[in-house]
Amino acid sequence: MNFDTICVHGAKDPHNNTGALAVPIYQSATFAHPGVGQSTGYDYARVQNPTREPLERLIAALEGAQEALAFASGMAALDATLSILERGDHIIASDDLYGGSARLFDSLATRADLQTSYVDFSDQNQLKKALKPKTKIVFIETPTNPMMKVTDIAAIKQILPPEILLVVDNTFLTPYFQKPLNLGADLILHSGTKYLAGHNDTLAGFLATNNLELAEKLRFITKTVGTGLAPFDSFLLIRSLKTLPLRMEKSQANALKVIDWLAQQPKVKKIYYPSLGDEKSVAISKKQATGFGAMISFEVDTEATAIKALEKVQIILYAESLGGVETLITYPYLQTHADLPEERRLALGINNRLLRLSLGVENPDDLLADLERALA
Repeated sequence: MNFDTICVHGAKDPHNNTGALAVPIYQSATFAHPGVGQSTGYDYARVQNPTREPLERLIAALEGAQEALAFASGMAALDATLSILERGDHIIASDDLYGGSARLFDSLATRADLQTSYVDFSDQNQLKKALKPKTKIVFIETPTNPMMKVTDIAAIKQILPPEILLVVDNTFLTPYFQKPLNLGADLILHSGTKYLAGHNDTLAGFLATNNLELAEKLRFITKTVGTGLAPFDSFLLIRSLKTLPLRMEKSQANALKVIDWLAQQPKVKKIYYPSLGDEKSVAISKKQATGFGAMISFEVDTEATAIKALEKVQIILYAESLGGVETLITYPYLQTHADLPEERRLALGINNRLLRLSLGVENPDDLLADLERALA
């Protein structure tokens, strides 16, 4: 089946004898055994639930993976990934990435004696110099959040010895635009809260892999800790994924129209978007992805202009998230990346004039009119 058909029909309830089109919400924490030493395949919802299981199979199919796991949040998925490591292990991560991921690397991970180095993956020599005997994970966002840097996934994989896991956060592009496993990634991470859920109404996270041994380790972790996605949230994700291609196409089309408009505004000094990078990064995007996505960052002339824009938008919502049907504007300096030291924020370009837009599916004329009011 093609991708859009899988989105609609890829989640099936194997227990359905009613003809119901929707996978039911099996709101049960525990399941009875048919006899001693026998199981229906479900024993306790911390291990598996018959609403979560079809969702995991659907995510696996969309990512081209053999296994996928659904978590209560994207951060829970990242924490499970780090839980496979041992004390003293080393992580190399994108220097520009979601502030919550950096917070986890810099706080809880260090308490577990895990060390993290941050590098700009566009310079492969930085990666080579950062490798250590105890390096176990290389963690990539591409495009990065919020500066939209693009990393060549296949090229990074070629540098790494086989014992180092290449983990790719695919939240921004989703499997609709990019499939990192096909490019050499060992593990894909999603904040499912964003485009996969797509309606700003639930938290979720996902991991997907073709490494069955790794999947078994991760399932042991979620079984032990209890970070699996709840039945109702799993139901919402199955529903939302049916329209993923439609939402991604519409959001990207809106993004392209907004970029054209922003480029003509005197108060806008720089726009960050994968198609606007240097020749090398644009070529990488076109090679490994089928779209550029719907995330835009842009820098305005003054802090006052940025604050006025945040306070004057009406249709666009000033909120700290992305990937929903509603267009959101975010202030990374004080929101998503506030926990980073200021020196590090500024070095990355995350200053008090930087704004980030997540384009939704509204009529673009209304969005442009809203931006025109806000930036007047």
